[in-house]
Amino acid sequence: MNHNHFRQFLLKKGVKGKNIPHYVKWVLNCYDYLDKPLSADIKPEEKEKFLGHLARTREDWQIKQADRAIKFYQYYVSLAREKESERHPRVWRKAEGEATKLLRLKHRSYSTEKSYVSWVRRFGSFLGYKPLEDVNGEDLQRFLTYLALDRKVASSTQNQALNALIFFLKEVLKKEATPHIDAIRARERRRLPVVLTQKEVGDILGRMSGMVQLMAMIIYGGGLRLTECVCLRVKDIDTEKGYVTVRSGKGDKDRITLLPKRLNDRLASHLEKLRGLYDKDREKNLPGVALPGGLERKYPNAGKEWGWFWLFPSKSLSVDPVSAVVRRHHIHPVTLQRAFKKAVNEAGIAKNASIHTLRHSFATHLLESGYDIRTIQKLLGHKHLQTTMIYTHVAGKEFRGVTSPLDMLED
Repeated sequence: MNHNHFRQFLLKKGVKGKNIPHYVKWVLNCYDYLDKPLSADIKPEEKEKFLGHLARTREDWQIKQADRAIKFYQYYVSLAREKESERHPRVWRKAEGEATKLLRLKHRSYSTEKSYVSWVRRFGSFLGYKPLEDVNGEDLQRFLTYLALDRKVASSTQNQALNALIFFLKEVLKKEATPHIDAIRARERRRLPVVLTQKEVGDILGRMSGMVQLMAMIIYGGGLRLTECVCLRVKDIDTEKGYVTVRSGKGDKDRITLLPKRLNDRLASHLEKLRGLYDKDREKNLPGVALPGGLERKYPNAGKEWGWFWLFPSKSLSVDPVSAVVRRHHIHPVTLQRAFKKAVNEAGIAKNASIHTLRHSFATHLLESGYDIRTIQKLLGHKHLQTTMIYTHVAGKEFRGVTSPLDMLED
């Protein structure tokens, strides 16, 4: 080991200077205990054996520091021994195509498909397009560490890369990804969501008009995600019961949420105009709209039915990215995002608000009105209650009735 070079590496990767000598000491102790040369790799079970040895006489924080030091050194060694290998970009492109086919066979969403293929592309670039037969779980570990140390990605981004590349290794390369992820993990950053007041929501919606305004109202009125709103079908709304059925939401789950009664007349007018566009498409005998999963194969003409028509269709036809069929798609999400951002600026609101802020505001305003957290969880479609609990902090319910000491001072 070149001690000075490794010290500089640690400093560059954000390790505090006072901790660097300890990192070097842990690495040297580990290799000495295992009786291995510093150029050798350390297997997970060997590292666990060393950490178990330390645990007899050391405190927990020292065990964790030693574990982190060894991970840094393994990454350092892998970069130091990296050699120029024969590049196979064409083979990797073919593998990307295979990943796409498998994702479609498993009925993954188009957004998931794009995300996964993007990670495969970045993984290939990171590895210098090495031969696919040489790619293994260690390469995955190294790439995840690179994302955390060099790219400074968020924990959620690193997890997304992990899921994509485990799929790639197992399904495309037919290799077993290591069951124990031993990479440097990105730090989880807990951030409170941006929430608008009800007045601010009103000011923003008042500066929007037409279909984008109606979409924003439905998102705020039912706590929908942006993609859930743009993908709504005519049959998904029930004005009589005041429900919206969200199909294939996050986690590929369906749920029912609120449809504000005040939108009934507006929706009736919108559907009347929509019917005219639908009838024109049928007169032109255009292909039906895209259907989820395998429904299009099972019911070839279902896409031409009124109930399946997009609630918010695009004005023009476009090529379906999955089937390559020229058909009418739903409105592009960017159209709503731009209109909303423009309205936020016109309203003079300084908060970094996006369309998703309406969903956060929906949950917070319900909580402030006294609704049960479990009910809000179901309306939002959260799998875990802990995810919904974040809004209790935003609403400040734990501070209700607490008076600031400044307000207690006498004038």
